[in-house]
Amino acid sequence: MQPIDLRSDTVTRPTPAMREAMFAAAVGDDVFDEDPTVKQLEAEVAEVLGLEAALFVPSGTMSNQIGLAAQTAPADEVILESNSHVIHYESGAAGVISGLQLRAIEGVRGEVTPEAIRAAVRPGYYWEPNSRVLALENTNNRAGGLIFGLAPFTAAVETARELGLRVHLDGARLWNAAVATGLPERAWASQCDTVSVCLSKGLGAPVGSVLAGSAETIKRAHTLRKRLGGGMRQVGILAEAGRYALTHHRARLLEDHRNARTLAEGFAALPGFRVDMDLVQTNIVMIDTEAPALTWIEKFAGAGVKMVPFGPHRLRATTHLDVSAADIDTALSRIRAVV
Repeated sequence: MQPIDLRSDTVTRPTPAMREAMFAAAVGDDVFDEDPTVKQLEAEVAEVLGLEAALFVPSGTMSNQIGLAAQTAPADEVILESNSHVIHYESGAAGVISGLQLRAIEGVRGEVTPEAIRAAVRPGYYWEPNSRVLALENTNNRAGGLIFGLAPFTAAVETARELGLRVHLDGARLWNAAVATGLPERAWASQCDTVSVCLSKGLGAPVGSVLAGSAETIKRAHTLRKRLGGGMRQVGILAEAGRYALTHHRARLLEDHRNARTLAEGFAALPGFRVDMDLVQTNIVMIDTEAPALTWIEKFAGAGVKMVPFGPHRLRATTHLDVSAADIDTALSRIRAVV
């Protein structure tokens, strides 16, 4: 029995066509700024996001951390939504690497309001940390892949500007927001000072993220990447995977969204499970359970369907490049048999 892996959109493998493109990639020493494929990727991502420059890095965590470090000084404070990836999934890196303090504010479905931002910004007393950056996330992972709508996003950015804050966007799944709404990625990204996008999630590249921003900020980011051990050599092989994904795999994200909805509808029809269909906007499905989540994780895994727990009574399933509509039908058949 072939397992159907719904744990994350990071479990994908390079397609045969992507592997061919990687094999043929032109390479050079990137630390010497001589890898032509890396330069192409960075230019293409900067263009898509509507920003001046970009930097290829190994991971989304490194991209976020460099983006924050490039705009702050130790003891500065970053304001961000309480469910942000930077808080929950980056091993406390902001404090260790950059000496930053994180101030979480409660959002609504992953969005933060101007009122919440204003309430969080410090007035500037010398005994307080300096409020320096507003960090946003789109789509929001812990909120179930929800889209930070353009209008409220713009309102949040404008509020940050009024208050003298810089803005960082964790856009690991910004591609999903763009495809789902029909808006270009730059609609959100061009409003920000730095933007991190991931190539190895929905787009299916084997590794890599890109940090974009102004030329001055990315110059600073280059130094920070080296300091963190992210200087790479003939990395065009990996950059070409990202270029291929950017060109060929963005539009097909709609398939993942459709598959997620089919999966959600299937779970919603089962006794003992609940899915809020209004929250199924992209490729992530949050499933609430009456029985302990770990019990179902084990049972479903035994039936050949892998998911992850997202709380004592919540499961997360994520559709992706390596899961077809037929796979979703098979997964639901196996799940029904277990239930």
